[in-house]
Amino acid sequence: MRIGTGYDLHRLVEGRALILGGVKIPYEKGLMGHSDADVLVHAIIDALLGAMGEKDIGTHFPDTDIKFKDINSIILLEKTIEILKANGYKIVNIDSNIICQKPKLMPYIDQMKQKLAPVLGIDTKYLSIKAKTNEGQDSTGEGNSIVAQCVCLIEEV
Repeated sequence: MRIGTGYDLHRLVEGRALILGGVKIPYEKGLMGHSDADVLVHAIIDALLGAMGEKDIGTHFPDTDIKFKDINSIILLEKTIEILKANGYKIVNIDSNIICQKPKLMPYIDQMKQKLAPVLGIDTKYLSIKAKTNEGQDSTGEGNSIVAQCVCLIEEV
């Protein structure tokens, strides 16, 4: 069994769609990034790569490569699952947090789980996604960014 952690932060900006956990969230701002900037999926990818002892998301999917410009992060997650399987691992469970002041995410958590679980190859009961705020503190609490954290457990198959 191996444990991995992941973390991602992106700034909120106007003129971009807000995508979290592969779900489009209605909001006046979206996350700035080379891809669709889905912080939750990016944190999950980094946790999985870390658990395998692989290099991080930026090494596997660099923001200097035009083929990743505006890419749906679910595609990057699918590629990460291919790496996981090629290395002889499967996911046991994933626990994650999305930290943002606005918008309220609770209404979208089940949709995120339904979107991500099949890609991850696990039942939704093994995927935890929690929404938190930073109580008005720092850039996230002031509504300027969104953060995601993730811990995963994988095992050899």
